[in-house]
Amino acid sequence: MPWTVTPERFDSPDGALLRRDYYDEVASRYWGRPATAQEIDEGLTDDGAALLTPPTGEFVVGRFDGRAAACAGLIVKGTADGAAGAAGADGAAGPGEVAELTRVFVRPEVRGTGGGGLLLAAIEDRARALGVRLIRLDTRNDLVEARGLYAKHGYREVPAFHRRMYAEHWFAKELRAAV
Repeated sequence: MPWTVTPERFDSPDGALLRRDYYDEVASRYWGRPATAQEIDEGLTDDGAALLTPPTGEFVVGRFDGRAAACAGLIVKGTADGAAGAAGADGAAGPGEVAELTRVFVRPEVRGTGGGGLLLAAIEDRARALGVRLIRLDTRNDLVEARGLYAKHGYREVPAFHRRMYAEHWFAKELRAAV
């Protein structure tokens, strides 16, 4: 199999480049023109990526034939009612935790090769390890590939659970315990 997916720091050289390429694509599509380097830099400034590390989250990088080609992030949010989750002595999240899937990106040249599904599976495994039982996400109308990926892998469209700028579709998936 040409894909591997492993946890990696969001600010590693590959992680940082993938996050930059992700933001470039989503901003360019939104504005209908190429994003400038300054716009990308501004979008990445204080974007909350520091939460993509245990115990508050996770970041994974997918490699296609050894080359960094995809990424996804997870941020633990608390319980479904918005309360902070109870963490154990080891920092693991308590049962019933909710997390947000974010920064899912597969380079265009390798889309359709199975990397997106592997990213989701890796993030779901990491979520379980953090005590997460429900993953939620939001996306936009123009990100049709992402919406298709989520639906294909068991995420169902749900009512809005927040009112953030750019969010037009909301998805959720309940995680089963690992067997």
